[in-house]
Amino acid sequence: MRSKVQANLNLKHILIGLSLIFLLLLILRPNLSSSSSPSPQNLSPSIKPSSTSYEKQQEIKSPSSCTKIPASLADTIIHYTTQNITPQQTFKEVSVTARVLQKKSPCNFLVFGLGHDSLMWSALNHAGRTVFLEEDQNWIESITSKFPSLEAYHATYNTKVSQAEELMQLGKQEECTVVGDLRYSKCALALKELPSLFYEVEWDLIMVDAPTGYIPEAPGRMGAIYSAGMVARGRKEGETDVFVHDVDRIVEDKFSSEFLCESYLKEQEGRLRHFTIPSHRSELGMPFCPN
Repeated sequence: MRSKVQANLNLKHILIGLSLIFLLLLILRPNLSSSSSPSPQNLSPSIKPSSTSYEKQQEIKSPSSCTKIPASLADTIIHYTTQNITPQQTFKEVSVTARVLQKKSPCNFLVFGLGHDSLMWSALNHAGRTVFLEEDQNWIESITSKFPSLEAYHATYNTKVSQAEELMQLGKQEECTVVGDLRYSKCALALKELPSLFYEVEWDLIMVDAPTGYIPEAPGRMGAIYSAGMVARGRKEGETDVFVHDVDRIVEDKFSSEFLCESYLKEQEGRLRHFTIPSHRSELGMPFCPN
């Protein structure tokens, strides 16, 4: 009986790995079939690749290696076909973000949380910049020592899930609707002590899948959701796609509807919501949430 259960588990892991490989190959197929890679000049100054990464791109373009897949994709395939942990998001949930990345990558992609799906997000944004903000410093060291290509930074939070109701009311005050540098915001929800690149880079996609939010003493995602919406509004022009996971929970549900705005909601798949938030700087006088 035990061997039969183990066989079923192994089959499940294999099917999950094959599904992820299929998704990655489907999304990256246009990039892999292209005869050229994005030029560094086409990337914003904040995401120009280092000389080392540029040399790797040139190697991929060379005739002797033009049929090789990117190293990041190779690492991703190996990782997901050998691990015994099911990714937190379902195939359908991942596909929502993957479709947006297919259109926008290479781009600036910020993810709140560093997890077993991080290699996948980095690979889907091949040649772009994918940054992870993680609350657990030990976990960062563990993951990045295994996969040094991942760009991850430690993030601290000064809130608790038990404060969510109070923070919701404070977030409705006028100072929380002012678009500007969050580091100088008077809003109680504003995250002011994140790594400097959070405020300095214009993010094309933001995924809120952290910090921990399932117990009263956990930091909760109140500030992450609010701050993601504000940096999206504060970009010079264009729009930012913001994704919030675990919207089956009260905090993620209420705070995403309130601060990312139901009028900006594009899609919900399972526990994932996708919002598209335009710049509020390019059109003065825009309401915080359009009717």
